[in-house]
Amino acid sequence: MLVCVHASMAATRVTASLLVLHRGYPEWMVGALLSLFAVAPIALSLWAGRLADRYGMHKPLGVGVLLGSGGAAVAVVSQHPVALALAALSTGGAIAVAAVGVQREAGMMARTPSDLKRVFSWVALGPAVSNALAPVVVGLLIDHIGFRAGFVFAAVLPLVAWWLALRVPRSPPAALKEPSSGTVGRGALALLRLPALRWLILVNLSLSACWDAHSFAVPVMGHARGLSASAIGLVLGCFAAAATVVRLLIGRYADRLDERVALRSAMALATLTCLVYAYLPGVLGMMLGSAVLGLALGSVQPMVLAMLHRVTPAGRHGEALGVRMLATNAATIVMPLSFGVLAAASVPWAPMWLMAGLVLLAQIPASRIQAKPGH
Repeated sequence: MLVCVHASMAATRVTASLLVLHRGYPEWMVGALLSLFAVAPIALSLWAGRLADRYGMHKPLGVGVLLGSGGAAVAVVSQHPVALALAALSTGGAIAVAAVGVQREAGMMARTPSDLKRVFSWVALGPAVSNALAPVVVGLLIDHIGFRAGFVFAAVLPLVAWWLALRVPRSPPAALKEPSSGTVGRGALALLRLPALRWLILVNLSLSACWDAHSFAVPVMGHARGLSASAIGLVLGCFAAAATVVRLLIGRYADRLDERVALRSAMALATLTCLVYAYLPGVLGMMLGSAVLGLALGSVQPMVLAMLHRVTPAGRHGEALGVRMLATNAATIVMPLSFGVLAAASVPWAPMWLMAGLVLLAQIPASRIQAKPGH
């Protein structure tokens, strides 16, 4: 289910970005368009978290399906920049709402810390698989049919997700409860009083921005080097394929992994890869660099989600996931636009150097995380 909804957003993002570049618009407009994918989640994430805590997975997933399919359909009808902006807003909101519901449901299935890593490694395969397949499929559709075909592909995928969701048993509505005294107060943002949650969100912000920097830099660098849409899709697909592989390995070896060590090691690898990415030659060099970065960043989400689940009070996991989604998407509004301005003012790969420095700084909060159970 999450694969389909996320692939809809990924297909819309790649198709819209390449269309903007194809029509001769400047790099900053690509950054602005990518920023719009994070606007709706800011308004919807906390609400989606409360909805998931109250009703389970199906209601937020249903909202996500409507937003994803409807938003991509707008771009099918018109490829005007305003239509592309509406599609970005809607499909971005779709994945935020759907992901909160699915992630919370998955966390409730786990019984031990190893189970959490294993379950969230499987959940994280959704974005990884969709990011591996969607750019490649979209690149082929664009080269052989046209940009509209990419948006049609994006509009159909959320409907498949809902067809699958109808085969999953619904959770009974949860009773409304007052927050436990002596821990954190009422309201999702009150959860930020938990130190471990604050550090986790700061680390997540830096690594999410690094992911966005790669998504921005590859089309821009590929366009500057004269690569075809198919070649750019292959580079992006290598990143996602590596993320898929590492998440499969996490599921297999969850019992042997220390979350903090794995997280900090991945951050160090991401820093080094961002520093050298600009010097990698040709399509094969970019594919190799994207694969290494995919291994690093792909391993992060299962660790962060497992640690977040453990430090969150009982009955408030949907809210905590909503806070995480809000924070990362708030940063995503600013970062791609900043990447566009930076690339236009300097060189196309400057955002990768910026992220190398930010991820290096994020080692400080990462060293302070203590993932103790919050309930």
